[in-house]
Amino acid sequence: MRRNTQVLGATLLILAIFAWAGWANWEYRRQQAERLLANAGQGELVPAPDAGNAQYVSPLDGKPAPAFALEGLNGKKVSLADYQGKAVMINFWATWCGPCRIETPWIVELREKYSAQGFEVLGVDTEGDDLKPNDKTGWAKATAAASKFVTEEKVPYPVLLDGDSISRDYGGLDDLPTSFFVDRKGVIVAAQVGLTSEHEIESKIQKALNQ
Repeated sequence: MRRNTQVLGATLLILAIFAWAGWANWEYRRQQAERLLANAGQGELVPAPDAGNAQYVSPLDGKPAPAFALEGLNGKKVSLADYQGKAVMINFWATWCGPCRIETPWIVELREKYSAQGFEVLGVDTEGDDLKPNDKTGWAKATAAASKFVTEEKVPYPVLLDGDSISRDYGGLDDLPTSFFVDRKGVIVAAQVGLTSEHEIESKIQKALNQ
């Protein structure tokens, strides 16, 4: 009986050690993940100066917009540098994103309103996750879906594919739509995550134009 008790005690001790080791390993990984997230620099919501709704502030605010060159629907590369000297709205979206469909007519209207002042929109489609250069089927599906959207919404501005390839440079895409507003000097002056309003978008366009 005593031997059985000792064996049982030893077994429970071993199980406890394994459980502790598993918890310690999980806790270590959790802390590592938190450090990585902290180092990545996340955006945050801050009260608006006019005591209105909270506004999203990106860690990229006040910094040069990360450079990129992506393929357009016509198969040609389009670079952010091509629009140097213009105010640019970089709009990350996807065809399956309901809020993206809601805001697109606003963006089309505002682009028409401010284009003469040197404003342009780059629609960056995130339709295809991790598109590979040789994935002809994936590229064809992404192109077809984006082209249909452009036709339906009468989008007049350039639409680029494979947005996921640059999402990390822009702080990750926690939600769609996500937009960055770049001034004439190539500096990000505002950002927004999720659906806001046409008025909010217009105020950020004006900021990019007048900065």
